[in-house]
Amino acid sequence: MVARSTRDEARVLIEDAAQTVEDQLPEVSNGAPQNGAPQNDEDSPDWRRVLPHVITAAFANFCFGYHIGALNGPLEQIAADLGFAGNTITQGVVVSTFLIGAFIGSVIGGPLSDAIGRRRTFQLDAIPLILGPALMASSHDVPSIVLGRLLVGIGVGVNTSLVPLYISEIAPTKYRGTLGSLCQIGTCIGIITVLLVGLPAKEVDGWWRTMFWLGTIPGFVIMGGMQFAAESPRWLGKVGKWDEAKKTLTNLWGERFVEGAMADLRAVAEADKLEKDEASWGDMVSPRYRKVVGIGAVLFILQQFAGINGVLYFSSTTFKEAGIGSDMLASAAVAASNLVGALVALYVMDRVGRRSLLMGSYGGMAASMLLLTAALAVPQLHDSGAGSVLSVVGTLAYVFTFALGAGPVTAILLPEIFNTRIRAKGMAVSLCVHWVCNYSIGLFFLEAVEKVGVASIYAFFAAVSLASVAYASSQIPETKGRSLEEIEKELYGAAPE
Repeated sequence: MVARSTRDEARVLIEDAAQTVEDQLPEVSNGAPQNGAPQNDEDSPDWRRVLPHVITAAFANFCFGYHIGALNGPLEQIAADLGFAGNTITQGVVVSTFLIGAFIGSVIGGPLSDAIGRRRTFQLDAIPLILGPALMASSHDVPSIVLGRLLVGIGVGVNTSLVPLYISEIAPTKYRGTLGSLCQIGTCIGIITVLLVGLPAKEVDGWWRTMFWLGTIPGFVIMGGMQFAAESPRWLGKVGKWDEAKKTLTNLWGERFVEGAMADLRAVAEADKLEKDEASWGDMVSPRYRKVVGIGAVLFILQQFAGINGVLYFSSTTFKEAGIGSDMLASAAVAASNLVGALVALYVMDRVGRRSLLMGSYGGMAASMLLLTAALAVPQLHDSGAGSVLSVVGTLAYVFTFALGAGPVTAILLPEIFNTRIRAKGMAVSLCVHWVCNYSIGLFFLEAVEKVGVASIYAFFAAVSLASVAYASSQIPETKGRSLEEIEKELYGAAPE
């Protein structure tokens, strides 16, 4: 009876606090506690106060982009210098070790950020992002470069969940999607940077070592930058550091927004007290949480099996068949299309909304895939110059529409639909699924192409993209401008007795 009475009192307190915030300001942020989803700039915290913190975090995604592209150009030279030229198995190990490390990083990143805080996790994670490239740059044998690649993968794996989580927890509601889109832009800029840095690789012996030495710089920037960045106020509230949370909120949004933000934080904290203090891995499949965790896993499964890695793998071949023989030019065109899509997403994310953008993105990807399939499967097109041109158009259109929604929305949406108690572990589970799917596609993609042909694989990717439109329409909640309480009520219901 005492426990039930305590829960009833807590529910009353939560409802009163939520009503107070609702009466004062129309909405609050899910990821970032603050005073409402404003109708104009005067009703919103100044996004410019948050931007330096967001850019510092998004710089970790720059590392992701840099290191996923770091081996594309110089791999053959590395193989020759380290004595495994022509050994495709060893080359595969060097490349795929990154994905194994990323999986490990995804597993440990969530619990680590819950234990020591988001900001300290960024700083700690900078260590493998510095040591890994340094070890690769100075390596003279295969084990050294494999270990370096593993360390880089761990660092990237931690950050792929930590960056969107952190941004969602500090960004104002009105700009949460826009600022979250900087994750994707950071990745795009990293890819373009490594393309430019790698230009001398074929002409200058040992240039690949310089590329990896330069790859240590972002780690130092993150470690130093996070020393001046704000801790997540929602994490501070979660661990009971209310004075620090209030000070942080004042610095991030200004004093006029603190009262409502603190009411939101305390309401969420009281809701969490109705359950165990810390979520376990087993809670991820409990009846209360398995729906949202399932959404996170399914979104990454659909994202990967919609074919982004396959399209990127065959992009150079597609461009060569169209008469563009330069791999560098092909990579630059794809990277530019990716960046343009991410920039458009930055503009429309908080205008169109997550679900609509996701549906439109997958619809565009499906259309692009059907165009690629037709260019390869229709003899009249394939045997003429029109087929090659259509393949190039389809490839660039696919990458653009992916960057418009399927890429950034997935990362932005998940920390919004996971509540404070499971956010870090929920992100970890979702990213683990992402890396497993990524690795599986890389492992079996070429074998599937040999058995059924590229056109059939592209048709499968088109079907997955169309299925993703249906899934987004029926299962994904719209989080744009919606309060934490609204989202949690829809997805979780009342706290368990």
